[in-house]
Amino acid sequence: MKKNWAWILIVLLCLNCSNDDGSGGYEPTPMPLDIPEIFSNNIIPPVIPTDNPQTIEGVALGKKLFFDNILSADGTKSCVSCHSPQSAFTDNSPTSIGIDGIAGTRNSMPIFNLAWNYNERFNWDGSALSMERQAEEPVQNPIELHSNWDNVVERLQSHPEYPGLFELAFKTSTITKELTTKAIAQFERTLISANSKFDQYSLGQATLTEQELNGLDIFLREDKGDCFHCHGNPNNPLWTNNDFHNNGLDATFTDLGLGAVTGDPNDNGKFRSPSLRNLAYTAPYMHDGRFATLDEVIDHYSEGLQNSPTIDPLMKQIAQGGVQLTDQEKADLKAFLLTLSDPSFINNPEFQD
Repeated sequence: MKKNWAWILIVLLCLNCSNDDGSGGYEPTPMPLDIPEIFSNNIIPPVIPTDNPQTIEGVALGKKLFFDNILSADGTKSCVSCHSPQSAFTDNSPTSIGIDGIAGTRNSMPIFNLAWNYNERFNWDGSALSMERQAEEPVQNPIELHSNWDNVVERLQSHPEYPGLFELAFKTSTITKELTTKAIAQFERTLISANSKFDQYSLGQATLTEQELNGLDIFLREDKGDCFHCHGNPNNPLWTNNDFHNNGLDATFTDLGLGAVTGDPNDNGKFRSPSLRNLAYTAPYMHDGRFATLDEVIDHYSEGLQNSPTIDPLMKQIAQGGVQLTDQEKADLKAFLLTLSDPSFINNPEFQD
């Protein structure tokens, strides 16, 4: 990224010496996503909008915006405040606290591999229908950055650097909300995690312990963990189906989830299945951060399921309260799940400020 910034500065100097309209035949530099082998072998290509292609300049601008407190009303928080690289782009609190000290009701979702979210529904409740639209809401949400887009655009427009950076990324120095969120989305699409121990195992570059292999077997067996329907398998290395499920957290709902978005009572209590990647870094868990540890999550599916009218049919052992794993099976399952964590992702210098 440092090399990219050096190149961008050179181009910016050239632009300043070109035509008055800043064009001079210049085009942003294409930056196709670097598709990991484990993905190219198993899943279809990522979703890239035709009106927001990946470019070096757009990604660099999006990264700068992602880390900049200028997006918040009082200049104290940024996107990274709730989406830290060291936590796989979440913040390790049950519900994030905005600039006014008010905690929300939802856990901050980690951000990685979102370019492969084929249903194009984002957030726990599917309320944002693209990554670009998802980037809009936190800026104006009163329990998050609590700003408004008119003020944000005005601050960006009067900034000494941003007009030139938007010129590089989008061939215009006139800043808009739409271009700002496009840049953020471009950066977020580069946040790819695909180098876990299990990824290396799948590519023949690592071995799993007997306990980890036992855990994989429990994960895949319908008469044991029965986890794969919602969270994928070795042939779906996203480790999520990106769909919405009522996974038996509550008998009644204070948060309707997808149901509040669609207005369909049959969707009440349904939330997006998150990826199981990087569980070592993303505690606490569930849409409201109710489970502090991975052990609590496993206990929930083993013996803590709550029945309700919209319980997912995949929760087949609801009458018994769960899949009833032994302590050893729980330990084995946990060992496998931790092989899905990717230390190179949280330490990638391209994703640091």
